[in-house]
Amino acid sequence: MRRFSGSWILIIIMLLIDLYVFQALKVVIQHTSPKVKLIVFGIYWLFSAGAVITLLIMPYINIESWPKALRTYFISILIGLFLSKAVTVIFLIVDDLRRVLQWAGGKLFYQYVHGEPFKAAGISRSVFMSWLGLGIGGGLFGTLLWGFRNKYRYDLKTIQLNFPNLPEAFKGLKIIHISDVHSGSFTDKKAVAHGIDMIMKQGADIILFTGDLVNDHVDEMNDYSDIFSKLSAPMGVFSTLGNHDYGDYRAWPSAEAKEQNLERLKQLQKDMGWRLLMNEHVPLEKNGQQIALLGIENWGAKANFPKYGKLDQAYAGTEKYPFKILMSHDPSHWDAEVRTETYKDIDLMLSGHTHGMQFGVEVPGFKWSPVQYVYKQWAGLYEEAAQKLYINRGYGFIGYPGRVGILPEITVIELV
Repeated sequence: MRRFSGSWILIIIMLLIDLYVFQALKVVIQHTSPKVKLIVFGIYWLFSAGAVITLLIMPYINIESWPKALRTYFISILIGLFLSKAVTVIFLIVDDLRRVLQWAGGKLFYQYVHGEPFKAAGISRSVFMSWLGLGIGGGLFGTLLWGFRNKYRYDLKTIQLNFPNLPEAFKGLKIIHISDVHSGSFTDKKAVAHGIDMIMKQGADIILFTGDLVNDHVDEMNDYSDIFSKLSAPMGVFSTLGNHDYGDYRAWPSAEAKEQNLERLKQLQKDMGWRLLMNEHVPLEKNGQQIALLGIENWGAKANFPKYGKLDQAYAGTEKYPFKILMSHDPSHWDAEVRTETYKDIDLMLSGHTHGMQFGVEVPGFKWSPVQYVYKQWAGLYEEAAQKLYINRGYGFIGYPGRVGILPEITVIELV
């Protein structure tokens, strides 16, 4: 019953937004011919009515039975239409507030000067603001559609990190860092395999994966485990768990079924030749010298993300190593725990999790994404004192089947 009433509230909101945007649409085409108006209005209400009708019948159709690609794109387009109109409404509301204030100010001034009631026609909506709102809203929707083509457009980022305390034997160590595969979202095996080929061509010494192999179920890897099994490096492939790997966002028939899913996921990584680090560390040795690689389970300081990770357990016994790398899925862990006095000798932390929200702007010297208003560190390199954090923008995608401005990432890190 609560779900049903919630749907009706959403439908009412959508209708109000549609009517509000329609007023702006009438303004911008007010001087066109009746035929043009009929075509434009018809197209507008065709899409608007289609979205509302879809929401009405949603409880009665088994959308989960649809092909995954069709289901994903359908829902994304529906949400994209809603968001683009909501953005348009923001500009229209600003313009309406301006008009109200202008009208109220004129009324007071007239009464003050003339001492009689103010009589005036309503102030017409600003054509400029209507065009601006519709243009930005429509541009957002078009951008989201364009972003569908970028979801497998892997961006190879190469970065050198300088550490004075790095043992001589490890200078020049090449690390491949990937994160957030989200195999449950994939629909193009050939494109995914191309990304794996890109990784292998780099000839890295070690490959590190920082969590979220699946969306929530191990079976999502059925068609892709053979591809990811191809990942190999002289010093090994190491991994950690992300928040999605635990199946916390899925309704399971029992607690046992959820636990079995997690155990199967752990075994899968072992079968692929990966070494999953569960709140533990391993020494990495080269030419008689050693550094420590730590890996913890998911630990998030934001929202209600779980804190399964136990850094104290992974850290115990690493004091003797002159250099330490930590794999921790959620970057909020860095400020919350890693940068404290206890762990200030953890030199490099590798994370993922944010995906850069799969939406933003990145140009030389500037980057922006809405996710930065939630996460202080959200993509790329961050440095505080002697410690460094690198956040991979994610190999895969979830929710929105695309990337706008923030491309899927393969990171090549060279320690110098």
